[in-house]
Amino acid sequence: SQSEQQILSSQLECVQSIKDGVLEEARCTESDRVTLFPHQGSGAETQTLSSLKLLQVQTETLYNKGDSEDLYVTNILYEREVTEREITGGEVTELVWKLCLAHSASYETADLFMTLVFELRRLSLEALRALWQRSSFKCRDNWQPLIDALPSCATEACVVLMKDLIASGEVEEDKVEYFFWSFAFISNPTSGMIESLAPLLKSPRASQSCFLGVTALVHRFCSAHSSCDRVPAVQSVMRTLGNFLGGNCRVQDSKRLSKMQLVLKAIGNAGLAAASLAPALSSCASPKSHPVEIRLAAVQAFRRIPCSVRVRDLLPEVT
Repeated sequence: SQSEQQILSSQLECVQSIKDGVLEEARCTESDRVTLFPHQGSGAETQTLSSLKLLQVQTETLYNKGDSEDLYVTNILYEREVTEREITGGEVTELVWKLCLAHSASYETADLFMTLVFELRRLSLEALRALWQRSSFKCRDNWQPLIDALPSCATEACVVLMKDLIASGEVEEDKVEYFFWSFAFISNPTSGMIESLAPLLKSPRASQSCFLGVTALVHRFCSAHSSCDRVPAVQSVMRTLGNFLGGNCRVQDSKRLSKMQLVLKAIGNAGLAAASLAPALSSCASPKSHPVEIRLAAVQAFRRIPCSVRVRDLLPEVT
C-alpha cells in the first residue's frame, strides 16, 4: 500500500581503480531522497560526491641490523632507571604536593605515584620520619599519598615507619589493616622488619590481620634463610605466640576460643619457624576434653612444619 512507502531512500555507488594490487583512485556518489508527501510528489534530495586519489608511494624502510647492538633480552618485570643523585626529603615532599594537585584519574598521577614509591625506597628511617612530619597532610579529596605509597615501598625503613604509625595510632583503622596485609607481599623481608613488628603481637588490640601479616612475613623470611629459628627476631615472634597457647590451649569462654583459633592459624602461617612449638601443638590437639575447633586448628597448624620434626611422634592419633 502507499502508506508503507519509504520516506527515506538512499543509494551509494563507488568506482575503484586498482593497479598492481594498489588502490589508485576511488570515486563515490551517494544520493539521499526524502519524500514527505508521496501523493503530491514533494520531497528533497541530496547528492554527495567524494574522491580518494593516491598521491605518492613511499618505499619500505629496511631494518638496519646495526641497531640490534642496543637491544638485549630481559624479563617483563617493570624496570625503572635509577639515578646516582642523592634524593632529599624536600624533593619528596614536593612530589607529594604535586600528587595532591594532580587529577586523580590521570596518567600524570600514576607516574608521580610510582616515582614517589621509588624515591621512598632510597630514604633512611630518619629521613622518612622527617618526611612524615612534613607530608602527613590530606589532599582536598581526603587522600594521603604517603600513606598509600608506604606499603609499596617494602624497605626496612618503610616497615619500621609503618609500625611506628600503627603503634602511635596516627593512621585510620582501615589503613592499619592495609599496612598489615601488605607485609605478606614483601619479597625480601629482613630480620629488622620482623624485630620491629614483633611487639605489635602483644598488644590487646592486635587484630587478625596483625597476626597473619606478621607471621606471613616470618614465613617468607624463613623460606629464604636456613636456620631462621635461631634468629632472635623470629624467636621473639614464636615465643609470643607460644605464650598465647599457655601449654595446652585451654580456653574458658567463647572470646578466648576465638583468640586461640587465631593464634593457632598464625602459628601454621609462620611455617618453618613453628617447629619449636610442635610439642605444644600436640598438647593442644590431643585432649578429648578440648573443643573440637581448638583440636582441629592445632592439627592444621602443623601444615608447614618440616617432616624432620617427626609429626607422627609428637602428634598421637586424634579421634
